[in-house]
Amino acid sequence: MTLPGLPSPQSSPPPRRPRATLRLAALVAGVVIALSLTGMALQYRLISDRLMEAQHRLLAAEMEGFGALYDQRRVIALREAIAYRAASASGAEMLLLQDRAGAWLAGTRSDWPSALPPAGAGFRAGFGTDQAQVFTEDGQRWLGVGRLLPGGFPLLVAQSLAPMDATLAALRRGMAGLGAAMLLASALAGWWAARRVMARLARVNRLADRVAAGDLQARLPGPAGPDEFGQLETHVHAMLDRISALNRATHRLSDHIAHELRTPLNRIAQRVAALDAPPARQAELQEEIRATIRVFDALLDISRAEADQGDGSGLRPVDLSALCTDMAELYAPLAEDQGLTLTEGVEPGLRVLGDATLIGQILANLLDNAVKYCRPGDAVHLALTQGGAGSGDAKGGGRILLSIRDTGPGLPPELRAGGFERFARGARDRDKPGHGLGLALVQAIAARHGAKLHLPQTESGFALEIDWPGTVP
Repeated sequence: MTLPGLPSPQSSPPPRRPRATLRLAALVAGVVIALSLTGMALQYRLISDRLMEAQHRLLAAEMEGFGALYDQRRVIALREAIAYRAASASGAEMLLLQDRAGAWLAGTRSDWPSALPPAGAGFRAGFGTDQAQVFTEDGQRWLGVGRLLPGGFPLLVAQSLAPMDATLAALRRGMAGLGAAMLLASALAGWWAARRVMARLARVNRLADRVAAGDLQARLPGPAGPDEFGQLETHVHAMLDRISALNRATHRLSDHIAHELRTPLNRIAQRVAALDAPPARQAELQEEIRATIRVFDALLDISRAEADQGDGSGLRPVDLSALCTDMAELYAPLAEDQGLTLTEGVEPGLRVLGDATLIGQILANLLDNAVKYCRPGDAVHLALTQGGAGSGDAKGGGRILLSIRDTGPGLPPELRAGGFERFARGARDRDKPGHGLGLALVQAIAARHGAKLHLPQTESGFALEIDWPGTVP
């Protein structure tokens, strides 16, 4: 569980490839390529049909010519014409005339192709596409027609489809090359567009990361462009300006209230001391006033820590290991007086960039809460490790994990989501001293140092982990 009000572990993800932009570019390119391929397929089908129609018309003209010769001198004229054509044939024609017994009379081949049996009789004027058949012979396709002439003379006339097939094959190769070129061009255009779009988005994302880390004064360098991205940058800057103004006004108001009220409270405490009242009553009033002043001091500390969030100018290297050890030794006698067992497991030599006083306040608040809310016989353990072994995102990379665990009653269920809000207290703890500002201060100081807080799931008791940015030499 990541605490509200702090940057989540996912607020500064590692750089990612422009997957969404590439998907969009790929989708657009895919649609364009699909439409282009569909258009080329329709064009290919149209060209193929037109070429086949031309072959049918050529074959029909051949049959009409042979029919005219047959009408003049019957088989004799037809045989002479086929013999003449066969003598000058280029291999693109298949002609054959046989006698009643199937013997060769004239033609470019001696036997009838088995793939094209004779169909129909005589010649027909206006020869159509329904009269011809496509068949394969000698490894190539042919468009031909077989007729059984009067008297039982078989006639075969066929045209080779090899030139048409070669033209269509060249067309397919051209379309395939064009498709590949379109695919490559689309991929390059998509990659180029994705890089340009992601470069613009990366500017906004880097700004968002800096703002999430607490730097409300961060702005994008350079002038905003005239396009939609420039408009987005302008709106983001205006939004940040408004947030910064509201934040400053809130902090000023908090500081003024705390300062203005703390002074009269101190005067009241001085006047109470001068009153002629029983000592016990006077001490009670003095303690109430001091408790109220401590509340204002805590509110001021929280306000300052939140105002300084993202500003590293006041941070110095701090030996966090030594600080944790000292605080554990300081609270060990108090824990022992309460019947508790306080142990620590601190790796030596771990340093962070921070404010030693503020970090000491974190440890003091956490240990004080553990001693205050645990019962006699409970155990409290303070640990500091490098590399992260907790439930958060601390998984190495030089980061430091500070954790405190106890076997006490833990957070009340109603405070699991808002236990780190100001003045948040459970109903069962109303009888214990405090105002519910300790954990709010812990959260504010952690954010001041760029640390992330996690509440890991535990079967019993309370556990808190603070993931520090990393070690300092």
